[in-house]
Amino acid sequence: MEKRVIDAIIFDLDGVIVSTDEYHYKAWKRLADEEGIPFDREMNHRLRGVSRMACVNIILEKMPDIYTLAEKENMAERKNRYYIESLGNLNEQALLPGVQETLPLLKKEGYQIAIGSSSKNAGMILEKLGLDHTFHKVVDGNDITFSKPNPEVFLKAADALGVRPERCIVVEDSTAGIDAARCAGMFAVGTAEAQIYEKTQIGISSFEQIAGVCRRLNG
Repeated sequence: MEKRVIDAIIFDLDGVIVSTDEYHYKAWKRLADEEGIPFDREMNHRLRGVSRMACVNIILEKMPDIYTLAEKENMAERKNRYYIESLGNLNEQALLPGVQETLPLLKKEGYQIAIGSSSKNAGMILEKLGLDHTFHKVVDGNDITFSKPNPEVFLKAADALGVRPERCIVVEDSTAGIDAARCAGMFAVGTAEAQIYEKTQIGISSFEQIAGVCRRLNG
């Protein structure tokens, strides 16, 4: 493992801190069914880490070009409304294993921690999870123009923390997120499917392993 000086860890939200994949799937499926558009879990997988409008365009790939921009924006807003409705019962029990124990440890060891998410609902989700005051900075879809694999969200998070990109670790579960991290010049740690992605620099199978990765990088 290459040696680096690591000052900050930037986490993706969905799939790393909490899993709301099923909420997203059901919201997109409801929308697609209303529009008579074929939609399955394979297509849903392609939407991970992608902005809402980009998701709409993916869903409409095989449909006749009959939707105006205003109609697409309406579809995106409807999906978001369905998604937010479904989050009504979201709470700390939805946190992925190891998150509650590891985040305070990382802060105690002197690392700055941030969220770098394409979701425009990150603030609301963190509040429901009881993590709204945990991270030093949160950069989400409301703060960026380009979604992953563009590195904008991670570069803005590093800038907000006052940390140089090369001194940041990114923890991501999607290949688009890993691509964004590498493009930003950050060290890319992959969870879930991103563990075995060729551009991932180290894969982890549990959230608790992040502290060890930081220590080893700092040598």
